[in-house]
Amino acid sequence: MRLALVVLIIVVVVIVGYFGWEFQQEKSFKLPLSTAQTKEKPLDKYTFDALAKTKFEPSEIELGDVIEDNASFRSRLFFFEDSGKKVSGQINIPAGQGSFPVIVMFRGYVDREVYTTGVGTQRAGEVFARNGFVTLAPDFLGYGQSDSSSSDVMEERFQTYTAAIILLRSVENLNKTFDKEGIEGRADIDKLGIWGHSNGGQIAISTLEITGENIPTVLWAPVSKPFPYSVLYYTDEFDDRGKFLRREIAKFEKDYDVDNYSIEKFFGRINAPIQIYQGTLDESVPQSWSDEFVASMKELNKDMDYVVFPGADHNLLPNGWNSAVAGGMEFYRKHFE
Repeated sequence: MRLALVVLIIVVVVIVGYFGWEFQQEKSFKLPLSTAQTKEKPLDKYTFDALAKTKFEPSEIELGDVIEDNASFRSRLFFFEDSGKKVSGQINIPAGQGSFPVIVMFRGYVDREVYTTGVGTQRAGEVFARNGFVTLAPDFLGYGQSDSSSSDVMEERFQTYTAAIILLRSVENLNKTFDKEGIEGRADIDKLGIWGHSNGGQIAISTLEITGENIPTVLWAPVSKPFPYSVLYYTDEFDDRGKFLRREIAKFEKDYDVDNYSIEKFFGRINAPIQIYQGTLDESVPQSWSDEFVASMKELNKDMDYVVFPGADHNLLPNGWNSAVAGGMEFYRKHFE
């Protein structure tokens, strides 16, 4: 009996040991699959957290052809690089030998087929230049004389953030460019502001959240709703009624958490004073959007200045445009003191 009991115990130990070894082998075999499932995806680098950790190196700024030349200012094409790609834009440089604050301007959406350099920022930029501000307005990749953007419509959107941040960083090289071109005036690179209209306002807000920097910012009717609603809201304006874009967004949502790409989740990271202008008859950006954005920011104790023009449209016409430009310059000067 004792011998039989010993044999039975040995058999049990062997069986348990064998299945334990099989279990360990199965776990080891499945490990690569688990690792593959957590592999970084191509657009992970554009989450706001990832961009906040990215070191954006400044680019050299090169000047191109003259667009306009008058007694008050000169407008020229300019170029900088984003990840090895050329981005074009328009620069306005005040005449004279003064030291001029710098405003980086982000336009709203314009159909690629009708876009030309300066559309969406040109008029306001000219007024700023006449009053002693250097202005830089990028075309963004795929527009103007820029290199092509990504073929992925989601990445094309996110590339506007990287171009915006790199241009802001590159302002530090502006006087080197002026010296090279024999320009008398100086850019006061310590007095840097942001201006944005419509979707350019969304780019400006994103930039402030990613960098966390204290850059005085003026926004006209900014798109402040969360992504992807901020895109889907406008899809019925496309020729295909937005079918293609909705499909692309649906594919994006299968692989990515949209909250990681949405400005609404990162309002608390903004450390800049913001002035907003909004028209009550704006059909592109409803007043309620700006009302809600301002309310959310004030709850976070952010520095907000909000001006509403009764009867004004998306471009603050007919009764707000001049006041908004003048008020913006006053806002900048106040914060540059």
